[in-house]
Amino acid sequence: MDISVIVPLKNEEESLPELAAWIDRVMQEHQYSYEVWMIDDGSTDNSWDIIQQLAAANPNVKGIKFQRNYGKSAALNEGFRAAQGDVIITMDADLQDSPDEIPELYRMIKEDGFDLVSGWKKKRYDSALTKNLPSKLYNYTTTRMSGVRLHDMNCGLKSYRRKVIKSIEVYGEMHRYIPVIAKWNGFRMIGEKVVEHRARKYGTSKFGLERFINGFLDLASIMFISKFGKRPMHLFGALGTLSFIIGFGIALYLAIEKIIYSQYKMTERPIFFLALLAMIIGSQLFLTGFIGELVTRNAPERNEYLVETILDRTK
Repeated sequence: MDISVIVPLKNEEESLPELAAWIDRVMQEHQYSYEVWMIDDGSTDNSWDIIQQLAAANPNVKGIKFQRNYGKSAALNEGFRAAQGDVIITMDADLQDSPDEIPELYRMIKEDGFDLVSGWKKKRYDSALTKNLPSKLYNYTTTRMSGVRLHDMNCGLKSYRRKVIKSIEVYGEMHRYIPVIAKWNGFRMIGEKVVEHRARKYGTSKFGLERFINGFLDLASIMFISKFGKRPMHLFGALGTLSFIIGFGIALYLAIEKIIYSQYKMTERPIFFLALLAMIIGSQLFLTGFIGELVTRNAPERNEYLVETILDRTK
């Protein structure tokens, strides 16, 4: 199979028929074999009914329905598990991503040798204050911290070599940093393509301002896991040892002052309490490193979701 298209969605009943028809038209024009996985992330409207109707009319359309809302990362992860295409393309369901970009995204993977190609919505139709400006700040910060140089890290329109999506997993809200995760898993051929950004035709955005706070915390998590996920003692042990040595050095200085120079009331000095605090914190950090070595980040239950139905009429 040439292409798998993964479409995570929540409450997008108006746009789904148009999106499915548009994708099918592009695939037929270029004679691609394909499948479309629509991942219903706990919709409360008629989205799942629409997906069932589309699947009945076109066996290339398949669906997964969550029992409740888990988030975009969970939807993408389930789509990645199910995808069978040589090239996997992700896009949003709100028609702001154009399926006409699929042929070039496919070509860049198959002919240009990229592992991952991220869309760049150079001209956007979102609010400048609530989306465009924060997005620029977010992309600048992410680029500086991760070393992955993309103008639009969070663009939903991306293409992947199959090996990439089968080698990574996304959870929490890590979908924003898939290029970073891919890089830390050894996939360094990461490209970028300017893509069309269309104004939202139906409904409203499902993302609030809290995504910026969550985005920063997720980036910190990825940077830590990628560097110290398998060796947490190297971080916590080093910090703990440094803190303990500083505290012990201060305490030794106070002891020498008392014993040799007959200085008194050492325990009433603020520096004495600083020494105790530094040694306590150092010991705690050191123990945290030991505990971290015992706890694996690849817990088997981390990516288990309550999938209510899998719709695949080709089987």
